[in-house]
Amino acid sequence: MSVHRPIINSSVPHSARIWNYWLGGKDCYEIDRQVGDQIAQANPAILDIAREQRAFLVRAVEYLVTEVGIRQFLDVGTGLPTANNTHEVAQRLAPEARIVYTDHDPIVLAHAEALLTSTPEGATDYTDADLHNPEAILEHAAKTLDFTQPIALVLLGITAHVTDDSVYGIVGRLVEALPSGSHLVLCDDTEVLNPEQMRLMIEQWNEASDNPRINRSPEQLARFFDGLELLEPGLVSVSRWRPATTGSEAPAEVDDFGGVARKP
Repeated sequence: MSVHRPIINSSVPHSARIWNYWLGGKDCYEIDRQVGDQIAQANPAILDIAREQRAFLVRAVEYLVTEVGIRQFLDVGTGLPTANNTHEVAQRLAPEARIVYTDHDPIVLAHAEALLTSTPEGATDYTDADLHNPEAILEHAAKTLDFTQPIALVLLGITAHVTDDSVYGIVGRLVEALPSGSHLVLCDDTEVLNPEQMRLMIEQWNEASDNPRINRSPEQLARFFDGLELLEPGLVSVSRWRPATTGSEAPAEVDDFGGVARKP
C-alpha cells in the first residue's frame, strides 16, 4: 500500500498532534505543545480524560478478545499512533486478529506506516476515509475484514467532530453493516462534572484547530446505542467502565462517557 506524504505545516497547531502530546507521544511540534499546555492550564482534567480514554480502549479490546472472542476491529478516527493501539492490544492476546484503522487527516496519513504493523497470523491496515462518508469506510474495510463474522466498531472521541445530528445516521449506517454478534465501542466528552471548563476547552480547541468539536450530554451519547444491547455497567464515565482496580472505592469520574454494546 502506498502512503501519500503531505506537506506538514509545523507552525500551525493540529488537534491530532495536541492529543498525541497529552498522551505522552512525540509526534508533535512546539506550537502543539504550547497550545496543548494552554488548554490543559484552563482545563487540567483534559489530561486525565486523554489517559482514561486510552485505558478504556485497552480494557474494552481486552474484554472483547478474551471474553467475547472478537477477532476483527474497525477503528474509525484513530488519530496518531501512541502506545497500546487497538492492533497492539488485540494481537497481543490473539495474534490472528485483524484490524482496520480509518482516518481522514493528512497528519495521521503521514504516520500511517507506523500503524501498518501486524503479527504474521493477523492483519493491520489503514484507510483514508472520512466519518462523514460511511460507505467509503465500509468499502475499504471489507478488503481486510470479513463482514460475515462479528466486528468491533471503535469510535473514541470522534463523534464530537460531527457537530450536528447527522452523526446518528452516520454511526447507524456503520452499525447496520455489521453482522449479529458485533459490538460498538464508543465514548466522547461531556459537560457533566466541569461544564464551564469543558466549554472553555471546546472554545480553545476550535480556535486552535481546523477540526471543530462539540460536547454532548450522556443522554445524547446514549442515542448511539439505540437498538443495541448495552453491556454492564452501561454508559458511564470511561474511568468506571470495568476498571482494572479491585478496591472498593470507584475510580474518579472524568468528563468522557462511553460504553460497549452488542448488536443482536
